[in-house]
Amino acid sequence: MPPPRLRAWPAALLAAGLLLSGCANPSVGSADDDPKAPVTLKFWHGWSEPGEVEALDRSIERFEKLHPNIHVDATGNVNDATVNQALRAGGDKAPDVVSSFTTNNVGQYCDSGMWVDLDPFLKKSGIDKKKVFPRTLLDYTRYEGTQCALPLLADAFGLYYNKDAFAEAGIERPPRTMSEFRKVAAKLTERDGDRIERAGFMPNFRLYQNSPDRLFAQWGPRYFDAHGKACLAKEPRTRQFFRTMRKLSDAQGGYRALERLRQSFGDEMSKQSGFMTGKLAMHMDGEWRGLMLKEAKPDFDWGVAPLPVPDDQAETYGRGYLTGTVAGIAHSSKHQNAAWELLKFLTTDTDQVVSFANAIHNVPSTKAALSSPRLDADPAFRTFLRIAKNPHSQALPPSTTGGQYVTALQDFAYSVEAGKVSDLGAGLRELDRQIDADTLQARN
Repeated sequence: MPPPRLRAWPAALLAAGLLLSGCANPSVGSADDDPKAPVTLKFWHGWSEPGEVEALDRSIERFEKLHPNIHVDATGNVNDATVNQALRAGGDKAPDVVSSFTTNNVGQYCDSGMWVDLDPFLKKSGIDKKKVFPRTLLDYTRYEGTQCALPLLADAFGLYYNKDAFAEAGIERPPRTMSEFRKVAAKLTERDGDRIERAGFMPNFRLYQNSPDRLFAQWGPRYFDAHGKACLAKEPRTRQFFRTMRKLSDAQGGYRALERLRQSFGDEMSKQSGFMTGKLAMHMDGEWRGLMLKEAKPDFDWGVAPLPVPDDQAETYGRGYLTGTVAGIAHSSKHQNAAWELLKFLTTDTDQVVSFANAIHNVPSTKAALSSPRLDADPAFRTFLRIAKNPHSQALPPSTTGGQYVTALQDFAYSVEAGKVSDLGAGLRELDRQIDADTLQARN
């Protein structure tokens, strides 16, 4: 599975008109088909890297051996906008089974009716979803009672750190609380006059994977209240988050000095990235980075740990931000029972989930697979498995606007860190009003 940089397209998708709620008119399919009859299913997915596509093709081959009457025609490198245009149009060319790298859009998939409710299929197969899938992963595959998607592998975020830099600074272990984080980051920062040569940790939200929602997950925040209203201004942890990020930045020289350093970094996926070149001593990233580091062989020793947590939530250490791939059945499919057989195999078969996770170095998405002895035993990868299992780990809540509220938070966070928001409370109240207005518009 490609890293979220290649998978998270909220702004682009919104621009492409992915807001489906209120305007969708999905073509009606059928669940009356015989799943044992000969059929060809169309499966659209987003994987594009050769190794990932090969691993998925092997998965499909295993499925076809178990179901010789079902042939799967897979199409890769397909984004959400293309999928949903096809589902709106319906017809024989539309896919039967679909997957998405953007969990933020699940609310739209469920609310629009483009993806079918899977609860009847789960019940028919005798599958207790609460026993099969971790709670957090279930949370990002359903919306307002509709289970229109299932998890298909997951991603967890943790803290990569330069062990050599730690040893040189006399730091014995990665920080576990935010106050420790600030002290360690400051100690690891190297300067040449006013210029930062190496940052202990760069909190700037435009850096690679540093989307504010991913860092904010360490606080375990609420985005919406029980009535679906945005509540970031009323959530005390929101202010704590922004103030902590500011203190972390100031302890290393401030936003502008860190931003100058960030702009000197190469591409995230290249050997000139900030962590690879030693310009970052600590860095937030997902489980896939470990495999990339092994292949790149940097000239320093590195390790992985969970990201630090707020001091007043020290007992939650080990948590992290979770996301992943989701998959479902197109409402327009006339082969929904056969499609369910494929979806069920890909998402609930333990051997399949473990094999696929090992092949593309992603976190398994079922409880049984997470505990399988067949999983990759690499210590770095195991750290992410523990993060995925941590009951305090958090994913973003689905919304009928998809990722629009996340984009609004990102834009606000850019202004905050740049010192353009003089009154944080007032700014957060305006952010809530904007999110609520977007939600209301999507529902009308």
